[in-house]
Amino acid sequence: MPSAEKALKRSSNRVIGGVCGGIAEYYGWDPSILRLVYLIVSIVSTAFPGIIVYIILWIVIPPAED
Repeated sequence: MPSAEKALKRSSNRVIGGVCGGIAEYYGWDPSILRLVYLIVSIVSTAFPGIIVYIILWIVIPPAED
């Protein structure tokens, strides 16, 4: 579980916008696995508009300070 002092930020380890990388870093997960799961869920589920959610997260989650 993430600590209280840690903040969710977009990652500099990015493929498109750094959203999945930032979420993976926040929770201590492997970014590649999270990206793969997100892609599969986005393709398989018609009720999960993956591209729209990703764009919203890209806007809402602040970038990492490099």
